[in-house]
Amino acid sequence: MQEIKLETEIIKLDAFLKWAGVVVAGSEAKFYIKNEDVKVNGEIETRRGKKLTKGDIIKFDGESYKIV
Repeated sequence: MQEIKLETEIIKLDAFLKWAGVVVAGSEAKFYIKNEDVKVNGEIETRRGKKLTKGDIIKFDGESYKIV
């Protein structure tokens, strides 16, 4: 599991995927989120504006990312 350090208290899911280097563009993040390819804390998340905070775990493409 990769730990990703945030500089802010809250980040939106699509912005997190770009920040962590998981996707290159916001449109790519939107596609994967709407396609139900992303899980947040074990649940499929389809809202690209889902607010994430420290401790959340994001799973995508066989990788896990924890916000610290």
